[in-house]
Amino acid sequence: MPTSSAEDRPSASPPEPTREVPVDWEALEDAFENNAPEVHSYLHLTTGEVLRVVDGVADPQMHVRIASDGNYLRIDPVSSREQYRWMERFIPMAEGTELREKLGHAIDGKGAFRRFKDVLMAFASERERWFTFRSERLRTFMEAWLAAHAIKAVPRPVWVDVPTPPTSEATLSAPSLPEAVEDAPKSQNGRRTRNADSMRVHLKELADSLGPRDLDMVVSFGEFLRARRAARGFAHHHEHMAQERSPTPDPGLPLPVEDERPT
Repeated sequence: MPTSSAEDRPSASPPEPTREVPVDWEALEDAFENNAPEVHSYLHLTTGEVLRVVDGVADPQMHVRIASDGNYLRIDPVSSREQYRWMERFIPMAEGTELREKLGHAIDGKGAFRRFKDVLMAFASERERWFTFRSERLRTFMEAWLAAHAIKAVPRPVWVDVPTPPTSEATLSAPSLPEAVEDAPKSQNGRRTRNADSMRVHLKELADSLGPRDLDMVVSFGEFLRARRAARGFAHHHEHMAQERSPTPDPGLPLPVEDERPT
């Protein structure tokens, strides 16, 4: 019986090359955590931004346009069953028999996730421990997902406002560029970042004082704002790409004359 040589056997396909992407970790974590059926998230393989599309809010044709763009990769969120296991694993780690009993009762039946969070609202230190515990599990899933798609997360670019050099004689004695950036006054972007941080702290304080029904309304409105911003950004991106693909008119040719006949 003839035997096939190594040359006759089909060779294994080469591994997919690793792609470096400046991943927005915070947005990616939100996408992995949110497994609502009406929410769909995509990672942009060039910018690292996460696009979130909410059915009933975004343009119904958004999915079609995203599917035709090879730069977007659909994100598979962590299942509700797996996130439920996280709560089960955390309960024995909680401090105090009373809290463990409350958490155990909270995850029994429908609405377990909301009741679990409501119980932890009265235990600030344990709530922070839960957030850390959950973030570690999410990070593990995210890293495994990125590795499965041959994606290597790289640091995101940081934009620094460099002051315009003076045009007077003082330019000759100006410090070097790193020193000039260090000594420069804070930019508008820096003030905006500090204001955003203070608003996040204020929002967290407000959330601690709200009830479950109020929190649901705030979350729904926040999802609406994020979806609207994502839709606008996606539309601007495609408009920019369309402008780049459109041919530039030859300056030597006359411009077309529009038909001015009355309709």
